[in-house]
Amino acid sequence: MSVRELVVLGTASQVPTRHRNHNGYLLRWDGEGLLFDPGEGTQRQMLRAGVAAHDLHRICVTHFHGDHSLGLAGVIQRINLDRVPHEITAHYPRSGRRFFERLRYATAYRETVSLTEAPVAADGVLAASKAYALEARKLAHPVESYGYRLVEPDGRRMLPERLASYGIKGPDVGRIQREGVLGDVALEDVSEVRRGQRFAFVMDTRLCDGVYALAEGADMLVIESTFLDADIELAVEYGHLTAGQAGGVARDAGVRHLVLTHFSQRYSEPDDFERQARAAGFEGELTVAHDLLRVPLPKRR
Repeated sequence: MSVRELVVLGTASQVPTRHRNHNGYLLRWDGEGLLFDPGEGTQRQMLRAGVAAHDLHRICVTHFHGDHSLGLAGVIQRINLDRVPHEITAHYPRSGRRFFERLRYATAYRETVSLTEAPVAADGVLAASKAYALEARKLAHPVESYGYRLVEPDGRRMLPERLASYGIKGPDVGRIQREGVLGDVALEDVSEVRRGQRFAFVMDTRLCDGVYALAEGADMLVIESTFLDADIELAVEYGHLTAGQAGGVARDAGVRHLVLTHFSQRYSEPDDFERQARAAGFEGELTVAHDLLRVPLPKRR
């Protein structure tokens, strides 16, 4: 049975709190797991969330500030300790290769796993398979930063009334799906486009074209909202978004489910983030993330 869900491992920006660990997010996408921005303590958060090293297939780092990357050392050593049997690919900004190498080999351990490094140097598709295409877009932060986007290829949805009108049933339904034609009937005559699901991950950034490109049409957008709107000058100065800006992006991009995260320690009332995102005009599903939360992707339309 396929599972598509976000597992929130940590939600704090810069400094962890008593209730919020540094960043960490696992996207379960059918049989694959993509780990985004493993901050300090991610290995322990994985244990608490029931996430095993064997669940990981890709590691995607947006940038090399510590709250987004200091957990790499522990996670990488754990996948080797547990002898994960499949290849794992790591994506990160190419300009930060020296930081990745330092974290990967921060201490002595025995390498048992094939960990492939695939640094990001420009916007575009990083990997493509039948399950999804993984894309990156450059963001606007004091250090080089990229956001990530998963796009499932479009498929086709069979229409029972159309099939019945052409007398197609039983094994012939599978045959026309596989071959695209059955006699004089084309697949397009008895089906419609089923839009592939889309997931976007946007961390530390000011508003920029990359934010909107990543968010466009996303079924789920996980986005930083470090500051509340009253502190927008701080957000601009340090290269971050406010809750209202995040809500505005989701509104303009047609996002279905907005997940706010990466909260500054200066705020203690999470409901304020939701109120400001709503005030910006976002009307879809909205989640203010907390550690160890699981958020399923919206069902297909």
